Amino acid sequence: QVQLVESGGGLVQAGGSLRLSCAASGRTFRTYSMGWFRQAPGKERAFVAASWSGGNTGYADSAKGRFTISRDNAKNTVYLQMNSLKPEDTAVYYCAAGTTDWGTHRSEYEYWGQGTQVTVSS
Repeated sequence: QVQLVESGGGLVQAGGSLRLSCAASGRTFRTYSMGWFRQAPGKERAFVAASWSGGNTGYADSAKGRFTISRDNAKNTVYLQMNSLKPEDTAVYYCAAGTTDWGTHRSEYEYWGQGTQVTVSS
């Protein structure tokens, strides 16, 4: 069982930056693939970025060049650095943990945090 707690969301102007954090419980954090997803009102939860247990990272096209995922296995924490934010990035951002690599769909992640709101004003 893994428990995930996100933090770092908030209100920011377009062009600004935010760093999201996700703290995980458990002693096997390094064995999990960690993902960030987001859900805007009326839309499905969509993949943003992942740090897979094998060491690779992946990004949605909308995040490439602007967002960076990283993890600190010693702190059981995964981060999402978001730069050059746009109003269309406004959503609830969720952290997720899974046991397979290369996952980009929500069905491939077993554990979820409660989400943190990110609002980007124009």
